[in-house]
Amino acid sequence: MLNFLPGSILYFLSTTLLIINTVIWASLISVGGIIKLLVPFTPARNGLTHIMNRFMWAWATCNGGILYLLADIEWDIEGLDNLDKNSWYLLISNHLSGFDIAAQTYVLRNHIPMLKFFLKKELMYVPFLGLGCWALDMPFMTRTSPAKLKKNPKLKGKDLDTTRRACEKFRGMPTSIINYVEGSRFTEDKRVRQDSPYRYLLRPKAGGIAFALSAMGEQFTNLLDVTVLYPEVFKKDALYEVMHGRMKKIVVRVKVLPVPEVDNKRYFSEAAYRVDFQRWLNEVWERKDEEIHQLMLKHNSASANVNQQQNIHSKS
Repeated sequence: MLNFLPGSILYFLSTTLLIINTVIWASLISVGGIIKLLVPFTPARNGLTHIMNRFMWAWATCNGGILYLLADIEWDIEGLDNLDKNSWYLLISNHLSGFDIAAQTYVLRNHIPMLKFFLKKELMYVPFLGLGCWALDMPFMTRTSPAKLKKNPKLKGKDLDTTRRACEKFRGMPTSIINYVEGSRFTEDKRVRQDSPYRYLLRPKAGGIAFALSAMGEQFTNLLDVTVLYPEVFKKDALYEVMHGRMKKIVVRVKVLPVPEVDNKRYFSEAAYRVDFQRWLNEVWERKDEEIHQLMLKHNSASANVNQQQNIHSKS
């Protein structure tokens, strides 16, 4: 491992290696996407999708190799025992950093189907990115603005129908879709501005997960509640810290929960029904906040013991 090098050199090396890793696998995925566009047969297209998913698996695995090379990281992971690569999962997670995706895909890559994200339809037309996400069968969804709905009420329900059609391909292919329900990466400033009732989390937003459950809830085997934590750099930019070799520990907790039922007609038309669903999500977030608190207490206690032992040795 090269973590003995100065932070500036580690940053240069990690940036270079991560860019090379991403360009190689993203290029292969995009080439596969072009081939997939030209193949008219569904079985062949599904076969290509499996290959693209293996490319994403390779990207995640190489990211782990880069971390091993450049940083001395302790992985503290619990909750992977009862997962199944042949199941369908909806994941909800707290969101700390742009590093979360790399960490979570690496941890989960051998235990569940490769992660997918609900994407705005506009991203489909972004060069390179759109084709790669399409090749990986990421679901693109259309969201009609309230202003358009008011102008044309006939559009009500069209977004859900479009998303359902986009997800039809997942019926015969095990799939994992992740939703960062806070809608944004955590910072202390955001927490204060939101007047968040949580110590380590932003307020969760129920709309995205309710939309996903309305579109394909019956397909999901379980809901996975994922917690990610970087204890010693919690209030810092985790991506910046890990690329400088300063991150020492990554904590991931996975809880398998039953899939909540969402009646899409009631959710989108009854305020009381939406309040009940939001209350359920708030309770999940309360437990997550307490779990993070206990993990931070454990980390701070361990750090204090290490510092005490170091002081004793330095004096002796």
